Amino acid sequence: MPVEIREVSSGRELGRFIRFPFELYKDNDCWVPPLHFDERNTLRRDKNPAFDFCEAKYWLAYREGKIVGRVAGIINRAYVETWNQRYARFGWIDFVDDREVSAALLDQVEAWAASCGMHAVHGPLGFTDMDREGMLVEGFHELGTMATMYNFPYYPAHLEERGYAKDVDWLEYEVRTPDEIPERARQISHRVLERRGLRILDARKPKDFLPYARAIFDVINRAYG
Repeated sequence: MPVEIREVSSGRELGRFIRFPFELYKDNDCWVPPLHFDERNTLRRDKNPAFDFCEAKYWLAYREGKIVGRVAGIINRAYVETWNQRYARFGWIDFVDDREVSAALLDQVEAWAASCGMHAVHGPLGFTDMDREGMLVEGFHELGTMATMYNFPYYPAHLEERGYAKDVDWLEYEVRTPDEIPERARQISHRVLERRGLRILDARKPKDFLPYARAIFDVINRAYG
């Protein structure tokens, strides 16, 4: 049976879009599921402020009435204007190990991007750099995190066969913290705080962060913008 691509056009279909990887990875111990409400708030136009400068569409791939893949197409107009690159993005891409499925999903994103005047497609990316990005190419036996991407080993091969090429390597490190802070580290920390006139914010509730929210995001924008 051929692969059928359907655009997500209702809240119920968006729920199916979000739940698909839960079924796909249900037997994989390394996949860490995202929070369902967080995914929904990110993907909904009325919840995500990134839609002030982004547009997006979502698609599901079906075969014989069963969902076998998903993908999001995104255009970040702020990126296009800032970098003068008419690039669309694909993200939230998941699929069974079937070349026809992955090809149909990418064909859909590429056709949509071209219809919107874009010259290229890159990804996996989200709306902004605050979303999860990239595709795992090594370390499939390692436990993922909520902040990083996890995918099956066959994903990169499917994309490379479609002509996509790796742009950059991102490395992830695991730092194990000791049960107790070493005394030398404690002394160095104290001296740095004292010399720089710094202090540690004792924030225990979300409201404790509110007075500093704008400054926090300003630092993030300057560090990663």
